[in-house]
Amino acid sequence: LFLAVCAVGIGGTFQYGYNVSIINAPTQHIHKFLNETWSSRYHKELNPDLLTFLWSVIASIFSLGGLCGALIGGSMAIRLGRKGALLMNNVIAILASILMGISFPTGLFELLIAGRFLIGINSGIGLCVQPLYIGEFAPKHLRGGLAMGTSIFLTGGILTGQIIGLRELLGGEKHWPVLLSSSCVPALAQLLFLPWFPESPRYLFIDRGDELSCAKALKRFHGSSEYRREMEDIQRECFALDGEKPKKPWQLFTDPGVRWQLITVIVMTMGQQLSGINAIYFYATYVFEQAGILAEKIPYVTLGTGVCECLTALSCVRSNYVGRRSLIIGGYLLMTLWCTVLTFSLTYQELYSWVPYMSMTCVFAFILSFGLGPGGITNTLTAELFVQSSRPAAYMIAGTVSWISFFTVGMLFPFIVNGLKQYCFVVFLLECFFVAAFIFLIIPETKNKSFLEIQKEFHKLNFGRNA
Repeated sequence: LFLAVCAVGIGGTFQYGYNVSIINAPTQHIHKFLNETWSSRYHKELNPDLLTFLWSVIASIFSLGGLCGALIGGSMAIRLGRKGALLMNNVIAILASILMGISFPTGLFELLIAGRFLIGINSGIGLCVQPLYIGEFAPKHLRGGLAMGTSIFLTGGILTGQIIGLRELLGGEKHWPVLLSSSCVPALAQLLFLPWFPESPRYLFIDRGDELSCAKALKRFHGSSEYRREMEDIQRECFALDGEKPKKPWQLFTDPGVRWQLITVIVMTMGQQLSGINAIYFYATYVFEQAGILAEKIPYVTLGTGVCECLTALSCVRSNYVGRRSLIIGGYLLMTLWCTVLTFSLTYQELYSWVPYMSMTCVFAFILSFGLGPGGITNTLTAELFVQSSRPAAYMIAGTVSWISFFTVGMLFPFIVNGLKQYCFVVFLLECFFVAAFIFLIIPETKNKSFLEIQKEFHKLNFGRNA
């Protein structure tokens, strides 16, 4: 099970975290490349406004690709299987790496834009299919811990990108095309290791009707002496579905049986993106400067934020013992607290010499709280709230909401910060508190429950207490 999670994660959410992270290091070098390419092609200087526009396209086209990937990820998982979709996804990553790698020697910045779009599609598919696959092959008593592989590899990708992007490694002027094309390495690793593992047992039995292959897959994943309990659980779910085909995303919106599950996933996914984590990273450099850290040392201190996220993702494996509901409510409430403290400390930053250090503590504490709750548990709960026929469509909806929220935050965030300054965290603390209250009132605990048992809990919400 552990090796399967590693094989799935390296080409899944690791790619998303890695490609979000590595684009920051070569910003100035890409600006120079755009200027030189434009001058040699048109024999005139590139207008500064056009340069800003081209850079914005290169940075933001990743989000558009991610949205497209989320829209097709569920369909790929149904047609090709969970494992098959992930393997096919690596072809997109390798093609993207080739395009980004040859953009500099060919002098075609358009290839860089196309490569970023394709790697965005790869990330969107990976974010959709990886938690789906892991949630389906994990035994219910380990589902929470194994599903945290999604978050561990995502944060591991961010940290790896921060390290590889240092100017001493691949972040220098000579090596930035290699840095951007290095996303082919995890893709090749997954193509090498993932074929050794079986397809999702639930997909084999419920979607394909292949009981023999399902039993073989369960024996591989759970051991020949432990697989029968899971087999019985899959059979009960298959009987309850009564031959129901996988649903399309739009069908979930008209199905009263999943009304509150769908609302929950949309609120949690939007809450994750709008929680203020982007504002924290934006303010981190300013906070570190105020604490007296030299500008050239800040990239190394920023690595500490990546290490924080990684450590909390690893510690969240404990969700198997604490419970998903408690962790995500606790995470959001702690983020509300740190937003409040950070608002005060940024307001009075200049008054006392110790206040910048309080701000610095709040940055790390907020990141730890995010990893403890929304960063780690959201994807796990998405897998658990739906039965087999609705799960791929639910991930497509969650992915679409996530990427649209990600893009919206990227567009509106500079205006929020410029308008409200440090008081922007008041907006985020209200949002965190609202999501925590919603989860407290709506979501039942899902630890150690089968998918059918969780569905019965929501049945009361969807159809009334007497249903």
